[in-house]
Amino acid sequence: MRRAISAWFVRILTEPRKRYRHFGETSPAILKATVRPGDVILVDGDQRISQAIKLLTTSAWSHSALYIGDSLLKRDPQLRAEMHRRFGREAKHLIVEALVDKGVVVSPLAKYADLNLRICRPVGLRPEDLAVVLDYVIARIGLKYDRRNFWDLTRYLLPFHLIPSSLRDDALHFGSGRETETICSTLLAEAFGRVGFPILPVPVRRKPHTVAERMRQQILGRPTRRAYSGLLRARHPTLCVPRDFDLSPYFEIVKFSPRHAATFDYRTLEWEGRT
Repeated sequence: MRRAISAWFVRILTEPRKRYRHFGETSPAILKATVRPGDVILVDGDQRISQAIKLLTTSAWSHSALYIGDSLLKRDPQLRAEMHRRFGREAKHLIVEALVDKGVVVSPLAKYADLNLRICRPVGLRPEDLAVVLDYVIARIGLKYDRRNFWDLTRYLLPFHLIPSSLRDDALHFGSGRETETICSTLLAEAFGRVGFPILPVPVRRKPHTVAERMRQQILGRPTRRAYSGLLRARHPTLCVPRDFDLSPYFEIVKFSPRHAATFDYRTLEWEGRT
């Protein structure tokens, strides 16, 4: 009975929204030519749950996926044949994502060509570390989606200013914590965490300890201010949401041009109400 209710609820959440606004025109060919393996693809989804996630995380993005390109084709021949059978020509342009109704799956990038997208590229990620990131997400294909996460997201609506800062991370942990379950952003955060690549780390601050530090703070007129220690603290992967990759200074935002970009002239646009 519980499984039936859960399945019904997921089916309702994943139904398409009645209205969806696509800003601009996306050319699948240009999109494929722009992305690189290791890029994070942020999606403004068109499902009911997409709208809820955007509201709860105060973001324009409801979903994230990792572009793996043709990585699966470079593995064993049997897997290569399966990818060609399932996706045909699109097998060279694949993503790994965690979906509410299907779990961690591999999908063609082109499935999101008609939605609002953003490409977030990790800055300076070394080839050997990129291989680790790709291997991590590929190895998790087939895991279940952590459905408890959707309910945990409602914690964003709580007045967190009332919670002591030392306890906030524990209060915000998402999901069931099972190794066989994951969500889209947690999967990617874990992958980049394997190689120590930051997303939105927390600067560690401390009070001045030495006499020189205290004197410097007094001269600056801020004797009790906590100074940056030079250290970073990684946030728990379950705290990661799609917008974190957009906000992160360690990911470059890559714009891909519409198909008419080469001949675009804003002066030729016709505006309603203008003469």
